Amino acid sequence: MNSVEFIWSVLPVLLKGMVMTVQLAVLAIIFGTMIGLVIALMKIDQRPWLNRIGGLYTWFFRGIPLLVQLIFLYYGLPAVGIVLTPYSAAVLGLSLCGGAYIAEIIRAGIQSIEKGQMEAALSLGMTYGQAMRRVIVPQTYRRLLPPMGNEFITLLKDVALVSVITMVDLLRSAQLLNQTYFRPFELYATVAILYLILTSIFTVAVGYLEKKLTLPE
Repeated sequence: MNSVEFIWSVLPVLLKGMVMTVQLAVLAIIFGTMIGLVIALMKIDQRPWLNRIGGLYTWFFRGIPLLVQLIFLYYGLPAVGIVLTPYSAAVLGLSLCGGAYIAEIIRAGIQSIEKGQMEAALSLGMTYGQAMRRVIVPQTYRRLLPPMGNEFITLLKDVALVSVITMVDLLRSAQLLNQTYFRPFELYATVAILYLILTSIFTVAVGYLEKKLTLPE
């Protein structure tokens, strides 16, 4: 069987793994953004104890490699009676780590808004929370889109790390096929091309949103 025929025969398996990769990336983006928003708001809150908790979170999850976090969640936690499925460990690890980086992006975006905006909102009788929710945060999303897009693409590529916890994503699918057929060049070249296609789609989508949402300030 030549290379083209072989790739065509295993492509359905790789595409199934690619669907799982996209699913994990989307969940990590959704949960990571939710976590990041909460942590960012904690880090800029007027209460010092919240600042410290937010700072500790980003320090911890940005300081430990994602690969180590995934291995700990899946292989380490069972030692203390906490057993996670590969899927749960993958989503949790990607979300927690991604949330730490997204928090810094959101924090920087919020703090880039002129201080006069907050002062004006407070002078109108809004509380700090209302001012953040109604005035400050809605103004930040256009500024956040480019760095958030880059972080989303990074998360998509980081999904490949879940193969170490037996999660059958795109890379793991290729590894299992290689154990059967031992065709590493064709398999991993195809995986690289599929990842390139995915990241290109994400890049084009983010670029389109930037053009639609970014307005002159």
